[in-house]
Amino acid sequence: MNPYILVTLLLGLSLGTTLTLSSSHWLLAWMGLEMNTLAIIPLMAQNHHPRAVEATTKYFLTQATAAAMLMFASTTNAWLTGQWDIEQMTHPLPTTMIILALALKIGLAPLHSWLPEVLQGLDLTTGLILSTWQKIAPFALILQMHSTNPTMLLMLGITSTLVGGWGGLNQTQLRKMLAYSSIAHLGWMILILQFSPSLTLLTLLTYIIMTCSAFLVFKLNKATNINMLASSWAKTPALTALAPLILLSLGGLPPLTGFMPKWLILQELSKQDLAPVATLAALSALLSLYFYLRLSYAMTLTMSPNNLNGTTPWRFTSNQFSLPLSLFLVATLALLPLTPALTTILTL
Repeated sequence: MNPYILVTLLLGLSLGTTLTLSSSHWLLAWMGLEMNTLAIIPLMAQNHHPRAVEATTKYFLTQATAAAMLMFASTTNAWLTGQWDIEQMTHPLPTTMIILALALKIGLAPLHSWLPEVLQGLDLTTGLILSTWQKIAPFALILQMHSTNPTMLLMLGITSTLVGGWGGLNQTQLRKMLAYSSIAHLGWMILILQFSPSLTLLTLLTYIIMTCSAFLVFKLNKATNINMLASSWAKTPALTALAPLILLSLGGLPPLTGFMPKWLILQELSKQDLAPVATLAALSALLSLYFYLRLSYAMTLTMSPNNLNGTTPWRFTSNQFSLPLSLFLVATLALLPLTPALTTILTL
């Protein structure tokens, strides 16, 4: 892609998210979300591969549906209450519709079906943008709203954690596994949203850091399925030793960064007398942990299969810029001791 066009599209992505983050009016927020969608579509379709075009079409249709639903709900709210302000959502009907529209935008279960299919059709770089940057603007809107239906948020959250765990169990494609991982993490964020918005922000931050690490590792190894991971020890032995730690951090094992949000969320849910929900969420984390362990096993404890799909590819020196991966890797593995500082900063 022409570098000038690429810079324009990335600036469009940044501007769309910034516009949504800084707006208090539903119309401006909607415009920011639309700019986001329109800026990422050329990035998704740049390979001109049938799978990429199919993924782009699916993404466009789901985002257009969510945007239309959002616009309809905000107009209905203005009609019923005379308010366009995001924080002045008092009527239950438009509030519920907007939360469902934003859930469709970010891929919360049961509105998640498009996310694994779309992510599977994209290259890892665009998939990384879709899994991290594209979640920020809709989450900012959900955080600003005061939901009149707390049960719905709990149901969305617990369904997402369970679907994210179950869905990834039988996958062999890494991008689909990361999509289900994303659904499960979003479920954890929605579970705690109404009780502790600062904790949702902390979970979103750690999720972005860990997902960036995972995508960059797979990109460096040029791996898209489990078989290709088995040959990574010959390409990057040091990184192959660290990759299971990234995956276990995504699974939420101590003493890695991923344990911090899960620990704090379970504690907060217990304080709110929601011990059954906390138990169900903790059990669903075990499902996710299983497929992270599967990936770790494939990377470190298996030899590359001797068939055409699993043969070690010809290796040139990688020209990938490794500084972002190094920074994300350190943050993925070592932020747990900073938990008190991070929680204090986010509650200010």
